[in-house]
Amino acid sequence: MQTPGFLRNAQQWVFRTPERALNQAYEAAQMIEAIEREYFGGNPISSRYGNYGDSAMDYFQGDLKKYLSLIKVRMAVFRASRSVVRGSEPRVMEVQMPASETSDLSVNMIDQQAVFFRKLQVIDGVLARYANSDSNPERVITLDNGAGAELTPSTQVLRSRADQAKAGATGGSPAGPLAANAATPDSKRDAGLSDRVNVLPRSILRTVDRIRQDLDPNAEQEVVREFRSSKTKTTAAIRFLLLLIIVPLLTQQFTKTFLVGPIVDRVRAGGEEADVFLNIEMEEEALHELQQFEERLRFEVLIGKAPPLSELNIEQRVRTKATEIEDDYRDRSSSAVKNVFSDLLAAIAFALLLITRKQDVATLKSFMDEIVYGLSDSAKAFIIILFTDIFVGFHSPHGWEILLEGLSRHLGFPANRDFIFLFIATFPVILDTIFKYWIFRYLNRISPSAVATYKNMNE
Repeated sequence: MQTPGFLRNAQQWVFRTPERALNQAYEAAQMIEAIEREYFGGNPISSRYGNYGDSAMDYFQGDLKKYLSLIKVRMAVFRASRSVVRGSEPRVMEVQMPASETSDLSVNMIDQQAVFFRKLQVIDGVLARYANSDSNPERVITLDNGAGAELTPSTQVLRSRADQAKAGATGGSPAGPLAANAATPDSKRDAGLSDRVNVLPRSILRTVDRIRQDLDPNAEQEVVREFRSSKTKTTAAIRFLLLLIIVPLLTQQFTKTFLVGPIVDRVRAGGEEADVFLNIEMEEEALHELQQFEERLRFEVLIGKAPPLSELNIEQRVRTKATEIEDDYRDRSSSAVKNVFSDLLAAIAFALLLITRKQDVATLKSFMDEIVYGLSDSAKAFIIILFTDIFVGFHSPHGWEILLEGLSRHLGFPANRDFIFLFIATFPVILDTIFKYWIFRYLNRISPSAVATYKNMNE
């Protein structure tokens, strides 16, 4: 029995999934190589190989990240799909020929394995060139917080390579690009090495290092390079922080208005089928509002503020008000259901930003650390006291109660008083413990004077 055409096409589409994924990854690798050839003279995409400004380098780095991400995703699809269809994949692949050559009955067949290996070599070469792109020394900023930090083993290796590069340059031997970059280490890392020697006070060693840095003929270039790197890092951190705020908000509003909203409205279109109230609390609020309206109407009639009304007229007005209240709470219920799904999608968008932009997360963390640890001791103590009093202080339970009730009303859930009181009794205590542990474990080691100022201000 002959296989139907659509089944045969579907089978061919499945069998060609590895080839299709590999071709897409290969095209992305070719795009990276094209940028390297056209703008960087065949060298990797880096600021050391091209005389471009910050905006141009950010543009090139954005394209590089996009194509590298595409390569990684399509190669993952290639490996997964190839393991599935390995037993049924064809031995050869067709080569598309021009229309003028289709008259020949002989069709050129190319060994698929050779083509795969050729494309894999190109892809692996591109990935290998940017395997350590996150450790680009031009993007690293060494923070000076007043206390000498011990060098990590990787930093010591870089220092040893830098010393070897300097020795080679003195002896007249040529140095490669890595040695040339390692030959200009940050003076602050020299301070870190000096801090490990406890023979002399650290302040004297830092003063000597500062004088040596001022006398260094390359000090101006290093200052300019550090300023450019700091500017790039600050711009990237602020841009990513704005993305973390704007993208979830736009996702929540867009999905609520154009995606989730129409679906919920269509489902709840039938007035009798859909519940007007999502919980008992909303029903009690509506009943209380209707009772207040009726009592106010009768009171205004009794005091002469409104014209005399018969029971029938009062009943008609109450019925009209009940219909308005029903429509209002139906809209509130629909809005609460929309908020649940739109907030969930916004949280997913926020999580995707954190997962897919790990380098930007590290840049933002470094930027925030630089801001926090760069504050004065009094400012640090003031911020710590402010946050602890807001979230775990004496008046914080009232704020947590209002926050949880508003969140429950936003999502359409009844305000469970037992859960709220349990949350207030446990979560601020846990948060206070985390604050104290952070002060004892980290801040006491990095800035002891800030801890002393905090204790004096807190007392």
